[in-house]
Amino acid sequence: MIRSELIQKIADENPHLYQRDVERIVNTIFEEITNAMARGDRVELRGFGAFSVKKRDARIGRNPRTGDSVEVEEKHVPFFKTGKLLRDRLNGK
Repeated sequence: MIRSELIQKIADENPHLYQRDVERIVNTIFEEITNAMARGDRVELRGFGAFSVKKRDARIGRNPRTGDSVEVEEKHVPFFKTGKLLRDRLNGK
């Protein structure tokens, strides 16, 4: 499912809301999650999962084409851990 499909589904299930309002709500939710992660905060949605940022240390990598050693800088990457309810639902429990 992509963002526009999510917006359309929410709008269809809530005919009392205008689509532009639903779009604004969905965009605000994603922006707040993104902003919190950019600050290094953890975002937890109970039953769904938790978004966090993990730090990857600098390391020596290898260029797969040439085999040369390459310095890979330290970086921060997004991480998502599923919640128990979501995990159970995916596994048919």
